[in-house]
Amino acid sequence: MNEKQRLQYTAQIEPDHPTDKKSALDENLQRLKQKTSQDYEKYFSTVFVPPSLKEAKKRGKEEVKYHKDFSIPEEFRGMGNGRKFYIRTYGCQMNEHDTEVMAGIFMALGYEPTDRPEDANVILLNTCAIRENAENKVFGEIGHLKPLKQNNPDLLLGVCGCMSQEESVVNKILKQFQYVDMIFGTHNIHRLPYILKEAYMSKEMVVEVWSKEGDVIENLPKVRKGNIKAWVNIMYGCDKFCTYCIVPYTRGKERSRRPEDIIQEVRHLAAQGYKEITLLGQNVNAYGKDFTDMKYGLGDLMDELRKIDIPRIRFTTSHPRDFDDRLIEVLAKGGNLVEHIHLPVQSGSSEVLKMMARKYTREQYLELVRKIKEAIPGVALTTDIIVGFPNETDEQFEETLSLYREVEFDSAFTFIYSPREGTPAAKMVDNVPMEVKKERLQRLNALVNEISARKMKEYEGQVVEVLVEGESKNNPDVLAGYTRKNKLVNFVGPKSAIGQLVKVRITEAKTWTLNGEMIEEMIEVK
Repeated sequence: MNEKQRLQYTAQIEPDHPTDKKSALDENLQRLKQKTSQDYEKYFSTVFVPPSLKEAKKRGKEEVKYHKDFSIPEEFRGMGNGRKFYIRTYGCQMNEHDTEVMAGIFMALGYEPTDRPEDANVILLNTCAIRENAENKVFGEIGHLKPLKQNNPDLLLGVCGCMSQEESVVNKILKQFQYVDMIFGTHNIHRLPYILKEAYMSKEMVVEVWSKEGDVIENLPKVRKGNIKAWVNIMYGCDKFCTYCIVPYTRGKERSRRPEDIIQEVRHLAAQGYKEITLLGQNVNAYGKDFTDMKYGLGDLMDELRKIDIPRIRFTTSHPRDFDDRLIEVLAKGGNLVEHIHLPVQSGSSEVLKMMARKYTREQYLELVRKIKEAIPGVALTTDIIVGFPNETDEQFEETLSLYREVEFDSAFTFIYSPREGTPAAKMVDNVPMEVKKERLQRLNALVNEISARKMKEYEGQVVEVLVEGESKNNPDVLAGYTRKNKLVNFVGPKSAIGQLVKVRITEAKTWTLNGEMIEEMIEVK
């Protein structure tokens, strides 16, 4: 839903204008006498635009509009003076980046950030809908925040992000958590000033969730976490509709940012001294496929970005079906394009992949891996795998294990299948017993750990380049950072190394981390 569609929607719920004809007036008066208080309720709810998964599934042919003139209207400036905001983020990097944008808008309105919910005047929960467990955590957190709301009636409590795009979630909040002040989704973050204003003025819960995706809004303010690594959105949405996945419904159709806007943002980050950027999208490999005026894909974009003076460039998340030869060719040029690719496979069985609607087979995936490894020797591949998908047999699960052994992934995110309401898979009979799912997950994780430990062992004695991010979470006397292949390295070194690229000799390998000693000189970034 873009701004024009929103206004059309609003117009639809406005009461009819009275006519000057006496017969029409009498008719209206008679009708008004028959009305109940419920008939008027919609006129007093300041904003109530609930989500619809049915609408969210539609993929219209409307042209995506690009708005490059975002600014905070004068009427909202100073709204946050003397007030503080707190955002708790759940889920993926895209949510993290959305939080950076919302923080930027808050600060442009005059709010100050706080890391204590108790001190906040506005609390937002930026939510994830990918699994049931993630949603349960959010509902638990809403419950924990109730005492704060009771003690401070002026506190605004909001729920945003992917969960807000689900009808069942909004209905549950309306029924069970009526002290929530506002609910908004992923497509109208740029309307945060308006939503806040409505929440301050209204006695009703403000619900504004667009089920149809919006336009691409450029020049949104951002408050980035730190000054070493940065997220850069290159596209929004997903059109793959894997049967288990809610993302195409919560994030809308695929919309690519224009390359010139992305390149300008990355150049700006390089000028600010950032050392690494990660290009984000629900399916980054589909970048540019929606352009009608030119043929331009992710490979072309990466070829432009590799010329920018920034040490490291990554991207996530890939879909194997859209990983083309042009991208492989560009990644093979190396330089600041790191040799780590996250390539979710989900299952090693062609039959299960078909039920998942992944649109590739086991053989096609293995052929893609072969081409990547041939072009980029030593590449680190990581993946996502779901076990216990409806109808998955023991034999099909064994195919997943054998594929994992054949590819020898560096690591994997592994999950037990979690049905998401509104997806096709949720209608399938979940006929794999939970004890079988857990046993399969344990066997898979044992294999993942075994191969990871073996691959990490190969690093002992090697000297690697580490981008130092800060102190170790477990020991402030130890520094921590990541290699180009995304391996976590802990080592003793001066605090001045934070934010720098340093050489570290690996002395000990563990299953998931490396320990080492810093070699004195730092790497000069040219």
